[in-house]
Amino acid sequence: MKNNQVAVIGAGAFGCALALAFARAGRAVLLWGRDSTRMAEMATTRLCGEALPGMALEAGILPTSDLGTACKPGVIVAAIPTQNLHEVAKTMRGLISPNAAIISAAKGIERSSGAFVTDILAQALGSHRFGVISGPSFAMDIARKLPTAISLAMPDSADAEALAHYLSSPGLRLYHTSDVRGVEIGGAAKNVLAIAAGIIAGMGLGESARAAMVARGFAELRRYADAFGARAETLMGLSGLGDLVLTASSTQSRNYSLGLALGAGKSLAEANPTGKLAEGAFTAAILAKSARDQGVEMPIVEAVAAVLDETMSVREAVMGLMARPLKGE
Repeated sequence: MKNNQVAVIGAGAFGCALALAFARAGRAVLLWGRDSTRMAEMATTRLCGEALPGMALEAGILPTSDLGTACKPGVIVAAIPTQNLHEVAKTMRGLISPNAAIISAAKGIERSSGAFVTDILAQALGSHRFGVISGPSFAMDIARKLPTAISLAMPDSADAEALAHYLSSPGLRLYHTSDVRGVEIGGAAKNVLAIAAGIIAGMGLGESARAAMVARGFAELRRYADAFGARAETLMGLSGLGDLVLTASSTQSRNYSLGLALGAGKSLAEANPTGKLAEGAFTAAILAKSARDQGVEMPIVEAVAAVLDETMSVREAVMGLMARPLKGE
């Protein structure tokens, strides 16, 4: 890999956490953020600041707001939210080496187009090697060196394996696969299902109901992924079932926390006072539409989309799901 370097585009919590992990793998990390004042402050204080309070930068991390500099490494990891990915990626066009690997850490589907994250990158950047990382991981866990395992997917198996070895560190273990679409779908769908799990918990319906929702939600995820040719082992792995279990059970998840607030009777505005919606809130409606286009039934996803659109109350959504015809599992 070129000059033992890796770039992380996006200096939010997850971008900073990945930068820390990659530096611990012995890589020279260029960490890019668009706010020049903040990046200069990070370079001076050697602290992650509000992105990861209390966490210091590793010695191998160079914060920068110069996108041209950040795009020089042969491995670039884009830790940019799905809905902003195209905007940022198109500013990188022409700055990246033709042979560079560009890996997205986003988990979602573009609301305006229905595109998955590697498709967004291809549309914005043209011909490159595109991949994705996803799996059960909270930024602070990675930053604190707590054992974490995620999936790295590239179309070429050998490429995926080489990059997994290149980016893995003592605390962050990367498993490799060539099932890019399966990994993307797991990351996108589990966010919507985590909102549903939070709604169940917020309504006080009990752990049995939450477990049933997670299991039936995973069945929806599998049906949808099957329509795109995803592999069963991918869906049963870290980026599918693993990420769903984590995200649908922890208040560290913004998606689960949003569901908790909605289930407790808050409006969407009340549940989201900062205005920064969880990825699942953007994904729900476009995932429901994509499923309909594929002829795939996703009643839980449809219910979450209706609650977020405020065309259905949480109680109506739950009662509607419970009133569905009985069927074989």
